[in-house]
Amino acid sequence: MAVNLFNRYIWLVDTINRAGQISIDEINKKWLRTDWSEGHKIPLRTFHNHRKKVEELFDINIECNGFNQYFIATDIDNGLRKWLLNTFTINNIIHENYSIKDRILFEYIPSGQSFLTTIIEAMRDEVVIKFHYKPFWYSEIPEIEIEPLCIKIFKQRWYVLGKNLKLNELRIYSLDRIQSINSTNTKFKLPKGFIPAEYFENAFGIVVHPQIEPCLVKVKALGKSIDYLKSLPLHHSQQEIESNKKYSVFQYYLAPTSDFKQQILSYGNDLEVITPEYFRKEISVTINKMKNLYKN
Repeated sequence: MAVNLFNRYIWLVDTINRAGQISIDEINKKWLRTDWSEGHKIPLRTFHNHRKKVEELFDINIECNGFNQYFIATDIDNGLRKWLLNTFTINNIIHENYSIKDRILFEYIPSGQSFLTTIIEAMRDEVVIKFHYKPFWYSEIPEIEIEPLCIKIFKQRWYVLGKNLKLNELRIYSLDRIQSINSTNTKFKLPKGFIPAEYFENAFGIVVHPQIEPCLVKVKALGKSIDYLKSLPLHHSQQEIESNKKYSVFQYYLAPTSDFKQQILSYGNDLEVITPEYFRKEISVTINKMKNLYKN
């Protein structure tokens, strides 16, 4: 499929989605303002062909309400659909405004994306993958075999969750630490009832520790951190349970693992853990160690 044709589909979905409801004439007015149009409208027949392709590729339905107004009849907020559309829509916007590309800055994502294709295909075909992995904590580069169950992006890094065949347990691996990777001919079956979203339901990020149970965590937020947490919650379970002019208290139901602790500490003195007591003490111990680093 030509890249420009693919981009047309993305542009069409994004345009209709942002408008809510829109006629073919209004679509063409917007289309003529893009470089891809080359001054030509989208013929009605072509438009309907694009609608079919959008449904085939993204499982997104473009419907007409009877008043010649087109709208998106599918839930765009589905995780994968939303990610795909957001990613390609941004690419399209940059393409349309290529003259200012040097003024659009992106956050760096570590290497490892090149392994995504192999992992996704192995997930689809349900075959074991084998890779050499370089952990941060020791110099050896072991060869690891896993049954890949799902992939997840967290803090600009891609991870794969899989069953380690040697250890016979679930482990998560960062793609930027994989040195080389290959699919094998060994087949596996996705565990019955395994749902990735449920596996990470009570995790802050990618750490699921068998000895750290989820619990209610209450955090007092001060200053600007209140608005930051409201606009971008730390976790889907976040609830604001107390609020006044001085502070707000947010409640979470999650496992307070090391990655959550790092996130709390990143807010400095704008966040205070109230409960549970053991997690509050962990934060306190870490802060005291940090304080000792700056005594001299």
